[in-house]
Amino acid sequence: MITYHFLLVTSFSLKAQSGFYYLENIQEIKLYFNTSNWDNVLDSLYIEGNGDRLLGDLEINGVYFEDVGIRYKGFSSYSSSRSKNPFNIKLDFVHNDQNYDGIDKIKLSNVIQDPSFIRETLSYEIARKYMPAPQANYANVYVNDTLIGLYTNVEAIDQHFLNQHFSNSSGTFFKCNPEDLNLNGENSNLSNSLGDDVSEYTHLYNQKSDNLEDWSNFWNLIDQLNNSSDNLESILNIDRTLWMHAFNYNLINFDSYIGYAQNYYLYQDETGQFNPVLWDLNMSFASFRFTDASNHWSGFSIVEAYTIDPLLHLNSVSVYPRPLMRQLFENPTFKKMYIAHIRTINEENFINLDYYTRGQYLQGVIANAVENDTNKFYSNQDFHDNLDQTVSDLIDYPGILDLMSNRSSYLQNYPGYQGAPTISNIDHFPGNTTAGDTIWITAEVSGSNEVHLAYRFAESEVFKTTEMTDNGTKHDGVANDNIFGMFISDIANTVEYYIYAENDSAGQFSPERAAYEYYTIHSNIAPGDLVINELMAINDQSFADENNQFEDWIELYNASEYKINTKGLYLSDQSESINLWALPDLIIEPNGYLTIWADEDTNQIGWHSNFKLDGSGEEVYLAYDQNTIIDSVSFDQQYPLVSYGRFPNGTGDFISMLPTYNMENQNSDTPILSEVLYLYPNPSQNFVNIKTSLIAPFDLDILSLDGKVIKTLEFNSSELINLSTEYISSGVYLVHLYNETSSISKKLVISK
Repeated sequence: MITYHFLLVTSFSLKAQSGFYYLENIQEIKLYFNTSNWDNVLDSLYIEGNGDRLLGDLEINGVYFEDVGIRYKGFSSYSSSRSKNPFNIKLDFVHNDQNYDGIDKIKLSNVIQDPSFIRETLSYEIARKYMPAPQANYANVYVNDTLIGLYTNVEAIDQHFLNQHFSNSSGTFFKCNPEDLNLNGENSNLSNSLGDDVSEYTHLYNQKSDNLEDWSNFWNLIDQLNNSSDNLESILNIDRTLWMHAFNYNLINFDSYIGYAQNYYLYQDETGQFNPVLWDLNMSFASFRFTDASNHWSGFSIVEAYTIDPLLHLNSVSVYPRPLMRQLFENPTFKKMYIAHIRTINEENFINLDYYTRGQYLQGVIANAVENDTNKFYSNQDFHDNLDQTVSDLIDYPGILDLMSNRSSYLQNYPGYQGAPTISNIDHFPGNTTAGDTIWITAEVSGSNEVHLAYRFAESEVFKTTEMTDNGTKHDGVANDNIFGMFISDIANTVEYYIYAENDSAGQFSPERAAYEYYTIHSNIAPGDLVINELMAINDQSFADENNQFEDWIELYNASEYKINTKGLYLSDQSESINLWALPDLIIEPNGYLTIWADEDTNQIGWHSNFKLDGSGEEVYLAYDQNTIIDSVSFDQQYPLVSYGRFPNGTGDFISMLPTYNMENQNSDTPILSEVLYLYPNPSQNFVNIKTSLIAPFDLDILSLDGKVIKTLEFNSSELINLSTEYISSGVYLVHLYNETSSISKKLVISK
């Protein structure tokens, strides 16, 4: 077996940006309404607050779409007196599957509260280094060919986003925004102060998924967060939460959980953990300066923003509970991890002035469009000035350079920022790994009290943590030489890991962006360990997908004794394009199954490939690339009610069988397609397929039960016959086939 071994730093979810969100390109979006009072209608719909939309047409970069649904969005950014209001556009409002570059919802913000025009786009760009966060760029927006202005174009956090970053979208999903923000209330703070009745919380959290158990799952998070924080890691992605808080405090993004507990989402992934997702960053860099921590109850000034405490809700008093911060920060290790994340964000973006270089670049991209925007809320001079210095309007908007230079200096001297351990010379043994092996991970660590190894075998698993030792027994040299080691047994073909070390005052990750980035050790699987085990190319009524649709499917089977990670593998039905559909980052357990719906419905819940199977016959490939095919199967004409699978299961030749979706293949003693005459579907509505082994030429009669001939046909071939029954009334009939030497009859039920 040829194996390939890599030690890579890999993002948790490294996804290519859509062209629709490239920061270098200003999109052109044109809305068309048939009514001249479209603005009044949109105002009325917004005020009614039912989420209703006005029908219009849309043109995106020259591509035209009819019948899209349009409404205004926002809270403080909307006003009926404004000419430039934010838009929410739904492309598939009338026509299902209508999309642009795979995008069916467009969210356009009007860049209020930001004279610099870059707060939102720059903030999302920084956030995406450390956690899943929307893409964002700019768009010139027209209505009936009149320029309304330059907008920020922000990716929606929807099923498409979830599939991209969590490999599925079927989990519990909530938007954490109160219906009405209450500056003297708890808002979406995840406290349990309203009691145990979840109906009391529906005005604070918007359920975005539609499973019956979603509120129960969400309440379980609130309950554990407030009452059982010792077991919190089973239901909350703590590291992701710490990254969100570190981002918000670094960038003084207080229009968020750390301010008045709003503008974030929570999604429960396959591991059962809830993951926070940032949203609405237009008032980052201290445009919003309110919090309900007692020592800043009336708000804080720009100067106070320089030194606002990143542990404010631990070191001060929270007027209203903040369990998503306090319950984590009270844990000494989590607090050190949090400060380590603050250090990483500060050093990678602010100390080195990378944010300022990017800010200058972004302003250069949009400068002409800003000048052409006659509905913007600030002057052209304000736009140019606000990157460096404060601009005064209804409030004072801090100069981003002035703010972050002072903020960065303050954070460098914050307790726990300095004095962290150093981690270097990370290695693994043996160098050439094989799935099922035991491997040892080693690292040189100085200045630490504890060193921990966190590992998993796929994105769909939670990182497991074990302590590394420096005692000379874990391939770590000799005792007390600052070389720490630990083993991982029964490895999969992929191992993802990172290292965390801490001392009495500070913590350190390697890689520093862990756990969103991690080291990867990978080896290819051997042929025969993972196989195409069964497929169904014509599925009329055997098994339905999550959307209750009967679709083609392909079943994979792990025939090995170790876990197999499917990341890096592809399925295809085209020999010239082996990497047609990338398998998700999942684990298939030993003797386990993974079944893919081959239906081209890639945006649906579950695992859906971008190709369908051809029921008349073709080939299917499982491969790493054009030169590394793991398994393939060639099949001829397929038929409903039967599948094509290996028997014995996992190892044998392919035969027609009764379908066993995600189960061991069974060979039936009952003939399946060996009958002389096979009818399907039966009962039939408008057509029936007829397969026969009778030698052609032959005649075919359809007779009523009293012997009357309803239809007679002649055939010179025994190929599959598709016969219309559209003009035959409901009832029971006989299908009679005969040639010079043989004949066969079978009942056919027509039910309309």
